[in-house]
Amino acid sequence: MSVIHSQWSIVCNPEPNTQNSVPNIMCGICGIYNLNGQPVDKNLLKKMNSTMVHRGPDDEGYHIEANIGLGHRRLSIIDLNTGHQPIYNEDKTKVIVFNGEVYNFEELRVYLKKKGHQFETKTDTEVLLHGYEEWGVECVNRFRGMFAFAIWDEKEKKLFLARDRLGIKPLYYYCDESRLIFASEIKAILEVKDVSKDIDLEALSDYFSYGYVPEPKSIFRSIRKLPPGHFIIHSKQGTTMRQYWDLKFEPDDGVAEELFCDRIIQTLNESIRMRLISDVPFGAFLSGGIDSSLVVAIMSGLVTEPVVTNSVGFDKREYSELEYAQTTSKLFGTNHHEYVVNPDAVEIINKLSWHYDEPFADSSSIPTYYVSKMTKQNVTVALSGDGGDENFAGYRRHFFDRLENQFRNVIPSSFRHLVIGTLAKVYPKADWLPQIFRAKTLLTNISHDPVYGYFNSMSYFSPAMKENIFSRDMKNELNGYDSIEVFRNHYNRCNSQDPLTRTQYVDFKTYLVGDILTKVDRSSMANSLEVRVPLLDHKFVELVASIPSHLKLKGKKSKYILKKAASRILPNTILNRKKMGFSIPVGRWMKNELKPLVYESLLGKECKERSLFNDKYIKWMWKQHLSGLRDFTRPLWCLLSFELWAKKFYKG
Repeated sequence: MSVIHSQWSIVCNPEPNTQNSVPNIMCGICGIYNLNGQPVDKNLLKKMNSTMVHRGPDDEGYHIEANIGLGHRRLSIIDLNTGHQPIYNEDKTKVIVFNGEVYNFEELRVYLKKKGHQFETKTDTEVLLHGYEEWGVECVNRFRGMFAFAIWDEKEKKLFLARDRLGIKPLYYYCDESRLIFASEIKAILEVKDVSKDIDLEALSDYFSYGYVPEPKSIFRSIRKLPPGHFIIHSKQGTTMRQYWDLKFEPDDGVAEELFCDRIIQTLNESIRMRLISDVPFGAFLSGGIDSSLVVAIMSGLVTEPVVTNSVGFDKREYSELEYAQTTSKLFGTNHHEYVVNPDAVEIINKLSWHYDEPFADSSSIPTYYVSKMTKQNVTVALSGDGGDENFAGYRRHFFDRLENQFRNVIPSSFRHLVIGTLAKVYPKADWLPQIFRAKTLLTNISHDPVYGYFNSMSYFSPAMKENIFSRDMKNELNGYDSIEVFRNHYNRCNSQDPLTRTQYVDFKTYLVGDILTKVDRSSMANSLEVRVPLLDHKFVELVASIPSHLKLKGKKSKYILKKAASRILPNTILNRKKMGFSIPVGRWMKNELKPLVYESLLGKECKERSLFNDKYIKWMWKQHLSGLRDFTRPLWCLLSFELWAKKFYKG
């Protein structure tokens, strides 16, 4: 194993897995469909497309015909002549722009050729288009991968937009009575000057609860996200949105643990193998946790050359996982690269606020950006371990949520509401106390129903804090809107009655797509890097959904069945290590290096003039945080992230 510490001057020579045909590489797409017949402005479409040059610096392409215009940015893996988009069918009556990859495209191509379809390229993009010709909108059920695409059907005069099942690739749209505008990023749509840039105040309220804006809202009232597993048909007959896939939990209690382990390894092996198709160097993110380590371990068994692995850490050991990544690297003989993020790296937050288009409060976006930047120096494609915690109930909050539900089951509701609820209100919130005495959140949660408890645990600003942070005018505008309804709607839609399973379903619909996948997409695309997520292959996700929840969280053992399956490959030092997460020392930074920026952003004139917040409460939080009496890292970072975003996108 070679470990290289570098300031981006990294040299490696991984062997690519060359195939005769490969999937499309990551891209950006955009388009305009004017129902009123008005011609599409080519210069406007080019301006929209140019805002996403980071998503595809290698090539651009357009289809403009009267009132329909499609744009595409391309990050190339194979010969430009075979992968240039837009791509047309044989008689030029259908055209597609596509962002993503469909991994089963070769078998679909064989089938479609037998049905008489003729192909001019070796890309999966053309397979999608002919798939639409053959199966219509039901083609999405045949595709296995991550995708967001738009197909213009000239004969039907309709626009077909679709997004993958888990929401790995983004797709935003604006729709009014005369047109539909779409793009991979909001900033492209904002190039259309008469698109309203008014803030959606309900979305803003959601942001201060979740740290991101959950689907289908965006921070702008006029722009929406196409939800995962949905498609839109837009024509003169109207606009129709339909869900074509949803996650169903149907546990099979009759399957032995060892058989589940067999299925996990077999399906994950297949998922990773499909994602190794590439004509360019590929590698992997490696944190040293079970998910990324398992991906690297399986990759190592599928290729002949050492896997190129990439890790970031911090100068403070309590925040750094580098030693665990090194353990995995040594075990599987990877070509390993490390980068230590210093406090100066926080300068990147201004850049990130532009890339995200919306306020985004997950501070792990910083190390994710840097591991993407470093990885791009080595490879063009990287596999990640994202999705493991959502699949296998791996978050610490899953354990505490189950514990709270056990309390709810044995304590009468009247006692919980009256006695425990009252105690929760008067119990001090003292973050300086030892962990065992910090019971306010627990008491608050068990005095309410499971949805409220999980919502309260996840929130950047708890429901009580939100009453204080917003100004009187802001609360009047919200008119009683409560962001908990986002959780409640998903919780009630889950087909299972098992509380743990229902919170997992909520995670898939909110945190996974709104936070984790958004973070990975923006950080990787900012560096023109493609990231593939084998743990979120929908076949693998459906397999895991058939595993009973007691095998995911067994006693105090999180991800029990995954660890049991992985024990065939990984050592106990990785399987039993303490979970850290991709965290950074942002609380310490705010008291030191970031202190002037925080003070200027949160207590300055510009923030006050927005009239959104109670500046007295912000001052109180800031003083409490600096004194050490309270740890307000998460809410203060949430506020800071909003203000940095607002300076670029919101003047209101």
